[in-house]
Amino acid sequence: MTLNLNLLPHHRAKTLRESGKQYYVDAKGDRFPSVSTILNATKPQEDREALFNWRNRVGVEKANRISSAASRRGTSTHKHIQRYLLGENIACPDAAKPYWDSIEPVLQDIHEVRLVEGSVFHYDLNYAGRVDCVASYKGIPCVCDWKTADKPKGSVERLRDSPLQLAAYMGAVNKFYQEYGIHLRHALLVVAVPEMPAEVFWFEPDNMMIYWQQWERRVGEFWQRRGTMTPSSI
Repeated sequence: MTLNLNLLPHHRAKTLRESGKQYYVDAKGDRFPSVSTILNATKPQEDREALFNWRNRVGVEKANRISSAASRRGTSTHKHIQRYLLGENIACPDAAKPYWDSIEPVLQDIHEVRLVEGSVFHYDLNYAGRVDCVASYKGIPCVCDWKTADKPKGSVERLRDSPLQLAAYMGAVNKFYQEYGIHLRHALLVVAVPEMPAEVFWFEPDNMMIYWQQWERRVGEFWQRRGTMTPSSI
């Protein structure tokens, strides 16, 4: 299948972790908190309590094993999707195969690939992130995010902060690549589930505007707690 690669300049920024938080470092040596760091730091109390209760229910050791396994399968699946989108014909690793089988039919509708696993910075709001993909889905340019799960999410509400993550990436891509005429207004989130068709969540511009406003508030809350809006230099 022809993916019509038309890639934007690719940036893979250095990352570092400090006190459990992830930062991206730009070419000037300034570090910016990741999207996930900001979302975790400003997580609503009910979400914190839900995670705390789950860890207590299953036990800390088992919870850590589940989280580690989820991270490994997610990384493996992401890497195989990345190779596929870049036109590399490589056999799928066994660990990723159930998730690849779920998501591969959705990727048939992905064309005009502009960015794959690229780091982006939003210098106005002072955050950064690594975007899974910018491409066209069924002919509409959008930012894409791939996720794995053991069972379907079933509703947007069960995605928790994932739509805000998409809004953050969309805003950063638009800002970072504005000189290339990039202006995304749609977003795609695909959840790969073993032995099932992947769940497809498609977000229209009106939805994304609401999520963007919520994201702006979370960013403001993050920096307010830090008492600064200035990134750190290392």
